[in-house]
Amino acid sequence: MAAACALLLQMEAGLRRSRRSSDDGSPAIPGCSSNGECWENEEAERPLYKQRLSPREEERLEKEHFWKIINAFRYYGISIHERVSRSERQFTSLPTNQQKLLPQFLPHLDNIRKCIDHNQQILEDIVNDCIHMFENKEYADDEKKIIMPASTFDMDKLKSTIKQFIRDWSEDGKAERDSCYQPIINEVKKNFPREKCDVSKINVLVPGAGLGRLAWEIASLGYSCQGNEWSLFMLFSSNFVLNRCSQINSFKLYPWIHQFSNNRRSVDQIRPIHFPDVNPHNLPSDVNFSMTAGDFQEIYTERDTWDCIATCFFIDTAHNIIDYIDTMWKILKPGGIWINLGGKRVCIDNIHCE
Repeated sequence: MAAACALLLQMEAGLRRSRRSSDDGSPAIPGCSSNGECWENEEAERPLYKQRLSPREEERLEKEHFWKIINAFRYYGISIHERVSRSERQFTSLPTNQQKLLPQFLPHLDNIRKCIDHNQQILEDIVNDCIHMFENKEYADDEKKIIMPASTFDMDKLKSTIKQFIRDWSEDGKAERDSCYQPIINEVKKNFPREKCDVSKINVLVPGAGLGRLAWEIASLGYSCQGNEWSLFMLFSSNFVLNRCSQINSFKLYPWIHQFSNNRRSVDQIRPIHFPDVNPHNLPSDVNFSMTAGDFQEIYTERDTWDCIATCFFIDTAHNIIDYIDTMWKILKPGGIWINLGGKRVCIDNIHCE
């Protein structure tokens, strides 16, 4: 059994500066996250340019961003409870005879509230000790300790992260993993077969690693693998799974409770998923597996380093896909390969992703 996954902070300060509109003042173009979901104002987390700042200012912005995401995790329960309370107020404003047509509606909202409280406890577990999660960086405890309202953008990112547990670490997500991760894994095995090389010496990089399942699967085959992720929402969550979960299906989440439409039955909204569906610590004892935090183009600059780069719905995060390709070309060893699944973003300017 391998040691816990090492997590390194290699963030370039200034990259967390908010950019919610384009240079001409128009709204930012919707973008797509590395897990294939679409966002408005993706630039709020990843601006097009990097400002030159003093080390002190970089440190301040980095810490500010770190605690902003911590706060979003802690604000979750308040935000979602308010959404449920709003539904309750709307329902009770109906005439009594109309309310009687839906006798189970209020009890259903009470069940949702219980699910919210459970989710909040898991999120608290996730952010506990996050100040110690990076091997090369620690953050002092936040002196304020006051939970502040989080932005709609941050709450949407957090809800999407909760849903990401389905695909990456639950049995419910197996079919999706088989369709998007397995083809990549098969190509890694095909191009670097165990029969012809020492797989422990094959360096595989997984940019846009999300919650880390693809990188973990590659590492579980004995390859030297490093995942890279920009989003602290993802990094906090992957750290929890990879380093704190050691029993199969020992935790559960209710990822559907935020969805008040397109539910076939009320019970579907409060259906839980259990995670992790595997023991994340069950890796070869000598495997080299790690995760890095930060911008792909800023971190990976050393030439001829990687035998393979594996990307799954990653290139859709690029503002300029040629920059991504240039970076991959530089850091791949001669004869190295890039394995990709998922195309460029399919968003239309100022319209939600189709």
